Amino acid sequence: MPDTGSSDAFVAFERVQKSYDGVSLVVKDLNLTLPKGEFLTMLGPSGSGKTTCLMMLAGFETATHGEIKLAGKPINNIPPHKRGIGMVFQNYALFPHMTVAENLAFPLEVRKIGKSDREAKVKRALDMVEMGAFGGRRPAQLSGGQQQRIALARALVFEPELVLMDEPLGALDKQLREKMQFEITSLAHSLGITTVYVTHDQTEALTMSDRVAVFNDGRIQQLAPPAELYEEPQNSFVAQFIGENNTLEGVVQEMRGDICTVRLDDGEVIDAKPVNVSKVGERTRVSIRPERVEYNRERLRPGAHTLKAKVLEFIYMGDIFRTRLAVAGNTDFVIKTRNAPDQVRLKPGQEIEIGWLPEDCRALDAL
Repeated sequence: MPDTGSSDAFVAFERVQKSYDGVSLVVKDLNLTLPKGEFLTMLGPSGSGKTTCLMMLAGFETATHGEIKLAGKPINNIPPHKRGIGMVFQNYALFPHMTVAENLAFPLEVRKIGKSDREAKVKRALDMVEMGAFGGRRPAQLSGGQQQRIALARALVFEPELVLMDEPLGALDKQLREKMQFEITSLAHSLGITTVYVTHDQTEALTMSDRVAVFNDGRIQQLAPPAELYEEPQNSFVAQFIGENNTLEGVVQEMRGDICTVRLDDGEVIDAKPVNVSKVGERTRVSIRPERVEYNRERLRPGAHTLKAKVLEFIYMGDIFRTRLAVAGNTDFVIKTRNAPDQVRLKPGQEIEIGWLPEDCRALDAL
């Protein structure tokens, strides 16, 4: 999917391809632009091409075809250390024999920055990540979260305009990981840094990004802000990969402008929004988010189709209730309801009717 972008793109991939064996392409005809100051996440499963794109931008891999530009200038032939890009890896890549302050000073020494300037920049970077008191310690004397902050400070110490992060929070526990997500995003925005972030964690991508590029099979499947990606997936892969999603298989029976009627494989008929189906008789996979399914008839629009459902499992999750149903032959149909004082707790074996607004139900490609 091309990204037309704009002429003032700070980072640009133009028809970029990458092959390791000269036969199969790991990255296929990538067009992507991002403006200065944007936080863009490349999200996708293992082998989808996201890390390869990051490594080509960093200069650790070379593009087989196409051009990568930074601030309008081609950088394909510029070595990594001359690109002025900060880099944060999952394993932090700190020098174990150096103190924290020496680790931060290293990229400044490489750039021939004088001693007094170096000390001032190191202090500023350590304060930025709230690690000012740790300059004299070695990496082995720090916790995982502290090492992560130092790796981030080292990437920022020479004040780069672009920072690349490759799964930087992968080694942290859940609570610390969530805290660091907010800290990194806040820091990037307050400093006006352009950030390209790689992860396979969809929650991380939705939480941190201005836009997310969803990769699969070497191509961008969809590029959009988090809310649009979650609420308006453009194909079945994106719908399945981002958040929890219910699917029902069927055939398009009728097209009426922005609504289509789908006959499900068990014979039931529902209304849906046609997204990438266009004709009667076409097979489709219908997608509906768990939180958009209603079993309170008063909240359904008149005329909305309802389906019979049987409760199979009720799971109490604290803030929400997660209920698994059998619906139209699918025994993994999930609904989520908020744990409100008046909320009904469904019981296994119970028979209910469910429905949804047609615009919340998307008729996508049949995989």
